Amino acid sequence: MYEYKVGVDGMMCGMCEAHISDTIRKYVPDAKKVKASRRKNLATFRTERRLNEEALRKGITNIGYTMTDVEEKEL
Repeated sequence: MYEYKVGVDGMMCGMCEAHISDTIRKYVPDAKKVKASRRKNLATFRTERRLNEEALRKGITNIGYTMTDVEEKEL
């Protein structure tokens, strides 16, 4: 299992957090424990497979936010 921390710029409210979480679930179908925080400019989740970073970056960009960085931790 892998744990990811994804930096996201542009979140301003609770709906922004929901949009980011929904996008992660769409582009990473097996994502678990998905959370987004506008205060930290961060989204976190776990998955069984390695992340397709390019696909997620495209999805986040398409909804108007900027994915800044990705931190991967193998559990």
